[in-house]
Amino acid sequence: MSISIGIHDLSFATSEFVLPHTALAEHNGTDIGKYHVGIGQRSMSVPAADEDIVTMAATAAAPIVARHSKDRIRTVVFATESSIDQAKAGGVYVHSLIGLPSACRVVELKQACYGATAALQFAIGLVRRDPAQQVLVIASDVSKYELDSPGEATQGAAAVAMLVGADPALVRIEEPSGLFTADVMDFWRPNYRDTALVDGQESISAYLQAVEGAWKDYAQQDGRSLEEFAAFVYHQPFTKMAYKAHRHLLEFCGHDADRDALERALGSTTAYNTVVGNSYTASVYLGLAALLDRADDLTGRPVAFLSYGSGSVAEFFAGTVVAGYREHLRTEENREAIARRKPVDYAGYRALHERSLPADGGDHSTPAQTTGPYRLAGISGHKRVYEAR
Repeated sequence: MSISIGIHDLSFATSEFVLPHTALAEHNGTDIGKYHVGIGQRSMSVPAADEDIVTMAATAAAPIVARHSKDRIRTVVFATESSIDQAKAGGVYVHSLIGLPSACRVVELKQACYGATAALQFAIGLVRRDPAQQVLVIASDVSKYELDSPGEATQGAAAVAMLVGADPALVRIEEPSGLFTADVMDFWRPNYRDTALVDGQESISAYLQAVEGAWKDYAQQDGRSLEEFAAFVYHQPFTKMAYKAHRHLLEFCGHDADRDALERALGSTTAYNTVVGNSYTASVYLGLAALLDRADDLTGRPVAFLSYGSGSVAEFFAGTVVAGYREHLRTEENREAIARRKPVDYAGYRALHERSLPADGGDHSTPAQTTGPYRLAGISGHKRVYEAR
């Protein structure tokens, strides 16, 4: 008899500040409809000077550690595409900040926005090998584009932490997976750049190609039929992209893609992403958090996931929502994580965007702007220094 493995707990965190798209539109002289309707975004999370992927990751993971025993967590998989070091995994800092035991492996994974799904699948394999252990999967990213570039309006920042284990309390992840990889240059960030490069039209085309390819492989692996799914959770570089992707999938499969069908499939999944912005690896699982928090009772219902990472890799898979899942949700905490953000004006956002850590190896402290439980206190001797409050 195969064991049930999946997401046992889920928590997320986002940044200290938020920039409303109305402020961006006013600066750009852009019709607000281009943002609110055109890409489906209303605001974007902006990290404070003393905030980064590690502080957000630790903030997301700490409630999971507080609720569950640390002793069963023997692996931390940290997925990010905005890594702070070419060698050391960001998860090692998180391991220390949240007080995990030393008998633990920590590794960082990268493949654009797809990395957290790879982490989830690797975690499932580890638990299948030893059902007594649990794996902490963390996805944390800061989406950053050049000022006044087309991608600027899609920026965001968030971290999602998931505890993966046997007999999960939230979502049981199913086999099979539909897989797709193609070598395309739709979005990339060379080592010498702080901001990503993106070919907007190529990125949309590559995403749609990946949706089609991953679905084809899923169907060939005898996966569920499209009609069985209660909802579809897509990677959301901007929320309108999820609608484009699902319309493409429905039409490819010969189904009606009217507005009502799209809204039934996606409506509850975009609530957090539309006000947080693109959180890269965390995006699809932020969509899952919104779905579980907002949808009618999903007990026993299958949910489809389409995870996409530029460059490109995609995976289509299914998860079934577990009975009693609502007792384990963090709905109020999730809403508070978004509501607590302080609005920043365009000048303040621009100053934060242009700020970078000194690279001279000296001692430099960061302004104390964040009010969260963890902060990046500064840098000394080329080493980042973190503090827990």
